[in-house]
Amino acid sequence: MQRKFQFVLVVVVMASLILSACAPTATQAPTQAPIVMTVEVTKMVAGTPEIVIKEITSTPAPTTPPQPTQLPAGSVQINGAGATFPVPVYTEWIFAYQYVDPSVTINYQGIGSGGGKKAIVDNTVDFAGSDSVLKAEEYTAGKDLQMYPVLAGAVVPIYNIEGVTKTITLNGEILADIYLGKIKTWNDEKIVALNKGINLPAKNITVAHRSDGSGTTEIFTNALSSFSDEWKSSVGAGSAVEWPVDKAGNGVGGKGNQGVAAAVQNTNNSIGYVELSYAIANKIPFAQLINKAGKTVKANAESLASAMNDFANAFSDKLTAVIVNGAGEKTWPISGYTYLILHTTSIQDCTKAQKTLEFFKWGLTDSAAAKRASDLGYSVLSDAVRQTVLTKFGEVTCNGNPVLPKP
Repeated sequence: MQRKFQFVLVVVVMASLILSACAPTATQAPTQAPIVMTVEVTKMVAGTPEIVIKEITSTPAPTTPPQPTQLPAGSVQINGAGATFPVPVYTEWIFAYQYVDPSVTINYQGIGSGGGKKAIVDNTVDFAGSDSVLKAEEYTAGKDLQMYPVLAGAVVPIYNIEGVTKTITLNGEILADIYLGKIKTWNDEKIVALNKGINLPAKNITVAHRSDGSGTTEIFTNALSSFSDEWKSSVGAGSAVEWPVDKAGNGVGGKGNQGVAAAVQNTNNSIGYVELSYAIANKIPFAQLINKAGKTVKANAESLASAMNDFANAFSDKLTAVIVNGAGEKTWPISGYTYLILHTTSIQDCTKAQKTLEFFKWGLTDSAAAKRASDLGYSVLSDAVRQTVLTKFGEVTCNGNPVLPKP
């Protein structure tokens, strides 16, 4: 027993020495490994939910920013939570921002838009992220909440089809019919007609979707409602819906974008929907789509910018807009904004509020921050929308005084 204890002690000491040797110093910029999350995937087996544990990469390792003159002191702790849609870019920005302002430590947890909205209403976080817009009753409960678009992102149909290595093409009608359970196999004549030269198997389609309240789902189902009158009337749009494929027995639920990515990655002949960066980070193929203008488009910064331009004048007084199924020839039809949610007048900690706004102002205006977002597949705001957001930031007050100094 004593010999075993001595062995364990030696291992612990050696590990501590290795970690100390590898720890970043004031002249050595830390590096960040890819984030791997453990996620739950729920399958319906003979009418009974069966939970399987999977792992998925949520974001690639951030590129190393310039070396700082000192390490982050962590004197101000800012906590945020909400949508998994922006997790990859928020992870990059938070990593880089420690070299812009070492006095602040920012923590963001991807718990889904529904969880983020509840947390900001309940005052358990300093800011929330959401791709789902606040409802009237949430504004009432939160009292002084404001939404701010931060970036636009693409929701993409990811797939895992046996024997298929080429990029497949779908349209809105087919996508809606798959999720309605009307198209059940990959060699359905409608899919085959759009994919000449690709040998699609006669295999049943497993359909993955979010199992939690999700802004990604809201964007996706808004698009399906625009593509299909049947979907609009029988299912509708929202952050959570009753999925027809679950009733049919071929539905799979995953928590978060990472959960859906894991479900598709680990299930042959499956399809799902995730924010673009999750497909890129995990090397999961995603379909091209035929848009409203009849053009075949791929999800990227250009097709997202086109979607924003299609709805440039569609913002509500809360700075929210639905930007699916736009008419532009280059438009990606399943696009959406990811939003920041803040309290605007009831803030208690003025320093924390200032640091929060400064971080997001940096994210919206810094060229390196914009490049990090673009590299992950997001699209930055147009100049006009960005200026509107920055002006709204100037309206946030603490103890009756503006949080940000006037420029």
